Amino acid sequence: MSTRLLIDHRLGAVSQETAPSVAGSGAGPVVVRHPEKAHRPDNPILRKPDWIRVKAPNSPVYHETQKLMREHRLVTVCEEAACPNIGECWSQRHATMMIMGEICTRACSFCNVRTGQPLALDADEPNRVADAVAKLGLRHVVITSVDRDDLADGGARHFARVIAALRLASPNTTIEILTPDFLRKRGALEIVVEARPDVFNHNLETVPRLYPTIRPGARYYQSMRLLDTVKQLDASIFTKSGLMVGLGEQRLEILQVMDDFRIADVDFLTLGQYLQPSVKHAAVDRFVTPDEFADYAAMARAKGFLQVSATPLTRSSYHADEDFAALRAARALQNTRSANTAPASA
Repeated sequence: MSTRLLIDHRLGAVSQETAPSVAGSGAGPVVVRHPEKAHRPDNPILRKPDWIRVKAPNSPVYHETQKLMREHRLVTVCEEAACPNIGECWSQRHATMMIMGEICTRACSFCNVRTGQPLALDADEPNRVADAVAKLGLRHVVITSVDRDDLADGGARHFARVIAALRLASPNTTIEILTPDFLRKRGALEIVVEARPDVFNHNLETVPRLYPTIRPGARYYQSMRLLDTVKQLDASIFTKSGLMVGLGEQRLEILQVMDDFRIADVDFLTLGQYLQPSVKHAAVDRFVTPDEFADYAAMARAKGFLQVSATPLTRSSYHADEDFAALRAARALQNTRSANTAPASA
């Protein structure tokens, strides 16, 4: 018999299950969600403080949203990443769809998404996503994906097809994408930018010093360059990025990343508390207090971000529709002020 770590991604639950070590025992199929983490030492999960509390998902609208996702055979990052806000968001019909499958080619130590060899792309997925968004009646939709290092373009064309399908089915819906880094995928970023999403989001996740242990398959400066290049290709697209805190970073390191973001002209910054998915994932170093989040938010606004969301439960797509409205209003105000202060032409 062998003990294997299992994570029920539909409930965000973690359990240890003893399974036969020899195939053909008659037991049902057991999926080991994170085989690359199986031999890591356990990291105890700290008790969450009082300021991190969420309601159990149980509203009728939550179950309607869940049913729609199942009927359209769609994967959501809400479930795959065991997001703590799923009850609130799905009760408002807000679901972040994760395209290109549920298996990622990376193995970040903070992430609950399954690692392994992905399946072939589903050519009908863009249409199913577009139909689901239309039925949900979303004003603003967030589309994300797993990393697909196995694809020549990293999945860029699939992103573009999803955006095109959404524009056709829901022309009044604004589109936010949360992409991989397209590492070593020449021309991939241009394909996505040409599809003209309203918001291009790519999370840096943590400070450069922690990349080797937290995000080993990625490169900090590649991610920062990606965001900078989006603005160079199309300055009208809003850019957005986020960091987790509580992984062992220092305050000055966070402030330095903010400065790097501003050099890249990133418009929108999100900061949220890292929550450990299982004992095999990176440990929580500490829980950052609400007052510290407020301080980070004030510093970010002072540095010139158009929009900032910094709370313990902030996630990339949390309140994304409201934040996008505020983001667009902030840019309009900025443009008005710039026009009013511009010198008169001779």
